[in-house]
Amino acid sequence: MANIKSAKKRVKVNAAKAANNKARNSALKTAIKKANAAIENNADNKEEAVKDAVKLIDKAASKNLIHKNTAARKKSNLAKKVNG
Repeated sequence: MANIKSAKKRVKVNAAKAANNKARNSALKTAIKKANAAIENNADNKEEAVKDAVKLIDKAASKNLIHKNTAARKKSNLAKKVNG
């Protein structure tokens, strides 16, 4: 364990941020899986599921959880599946 006060704080802050990132990443993956499942099953709510997934993708990109090009690719893949 760190001895310096600022180093102790960094350990705490990094742990909190890692937990937030893990939760956000998990929610993002779940939303994308739900959207893909709705598209494959041709569910009535597939547009809504895709809309929710796109919202979470944009939020993850704005929080630097994923790269902006990765976000664009994920949104493009969902749009291709739902429209074609």
